[in-house]
Amino acid sequence: MQTQVMFYVLPDNLQSPEENDITHFFQACLHASICYRKNQRVYVYTNDQESAHSIDEMLWSFEPDSFVPHNLVGEGPVQGAPVEIGFQAPKNRRPTLINLAGQVPNFASNYSQIIDFVPTQPSLKAQARERFKHYKQLGFHIETHKVASEVPNEQTSTEQQ
Repeated sequence: MQTQVMFYVLPDNLQSPEENDITHFFQACLHASICYRKNQRVYVYTNDQESAHSIDEMLWSFEPDSFVPHNLVGEGPVQGAPVEIGFQAPKNRRPTLINLAGQVPNFASNYSQIIDFVPTQPSLKAQARERFKHYKQLGFHIETHKVASEVPNEQTSTEQQ
């Protein structure tokens, strides 16, 4: 079965790197939540430990009425929660990867679905183009969708962190 990659293009109206990061992480949490509701196990792959902790914190209060069970790699149950977050290769098999890293992880072909993002900052957009090319070279099926220009406001992002 061919791996499906879905790129989500973040809105152009993001003014600052901080606003871009908040929207990027918000979208990752949103997609992790959607996958969880569909009973799909997810691995959220980040660039570094700080980003992994940021996603972990955001998920704790992402949906006040409905908790998304998650844990950092190495924490929680042996098989991991439905949503696992880390900056290293995952220990458990999952069908969906949410890639927040700047590169395509060397374990990408282990997933049937990959969710990736195109940020607005020029350097990050260039990295997304390189990931797109790499996925294409791997023979993955790629689609792109634009994210609505609605950006989480400071109060929402503070409440969610």
